Amino acid sequence: MANPTRRVGVVLFQLGGPDTLAAIEPFLYNLFCDPDIIDFPFARLGRKPLAKLISTTRARKVQHHYATIGGGSPIRRFTERQARALQSELTNQGLDVHCFVAMRYWHPFTSEAIAQLEVAHCDEVVLLPLYPQFSSTTVGSSLNEWRRLFRAKVPVHNVDHFYQHPMYLDAVIEKIEEALARFPVPERAELVFSAHSVPMSVIAKGDPYQWQIEDTVRLLMKRGGWPNSHRLCYQSKVGASKWLQPSLHRTLRDLAAEKTREVCIVPVAFVSDHVETLGEIDHEAREEAYRLGITQFEMSSGLNDSPKFISALAQLVREALGETNQTHIPARDEERQTSAASLMAAD
Repeated sequence: MANPTRRVGVVLFQLGGPDTLAAIEPFLYNLFCDPDIIDFPFARLGRKPLAKLISTTRARKVQHHYATIGGGSPIRRFTERQARALQSELTNQGLDVHCFVAMRYWHPFTSEAIAQLEVAHCDEVVLLPLYPQFSSTTVGSSLNEWRRLFRAKVPVHNVDHFYQHPMYLDAVIEKIEEALARFPVPERAELVFSAHSVPMSVIAKGDPYQWQIEDTVRLLMKRGGWPNSHRLCYQSKVGASKWLQPSLHRTLRDLAAEKTREVCIVPVAFVSDHVETLGEIDHEAREEAYRLGITQFEMSSGLNDSPKFISALAQLVREALGETNQTHIPARDEERQTSAASLMAAD
């Protein structure tokens, strides 16, 4: 139980994004220098040259995505809004809380957040990664960076995933309902849940991301109660290695071949709008869908600082502090086994 007289620091972890076109390449270099992203025999020697090669090549490919959304990623702006709203919500609930943003690959970096935390003289800390599902490439990487840099002797509490949390699910459902309301017959639209892909090699090592994504979709469909057909796909693949499938592009082609004409995309692994939603989905995928003959294409907007989502984050912080009972819904064992079996078959 948190002591109400003690000051709590809440660190919101997020991927980060380049705030200008010039920042794209150094942002990508930081990303591909991460040992939790690029790992292979003798990686310590080869990681930096490989990261330089990938970031230079990739920067040219993705520059147009950032150009179409204003010349830079809005993820810092949205994350800082989330931090301010969360601090206000928890303050209104009677806690002495200071919230800080720690981006993994661009400013403000984890080191910057730690410096701010030290100035605030917090007595205990809650680490709140803004990734609903756990992956070693996202949550794991952020926590590893934190452990490398944080030296203060204060209690630290962790939130490692929250995709099962009812308040989070309700926040996503609200955004889906808003998108479906734009269709003339909402129940006729195909719901396409899109998650950021990860390499199959990561999943093969026991990373829970795939089955947690699948479970997220199951929980949303059950709680939302929609009669719509639905499917799951993945986006943002990088390189030639095998990643989680099917891709968003393949899914759009399949839908067009099936004569589906109304599609609602639901970004299911993101909590704020950024280049993957605004650029890849709402711009590139939208244009592709229209070329394929899909007549109405909608995307549910990011949670950003929606009141329902901020309330969910506040609940997660209080649960981490031991102030409320855990409300997560346990994943079904048979579904975990099914996911593992499908992975083995895919390999």
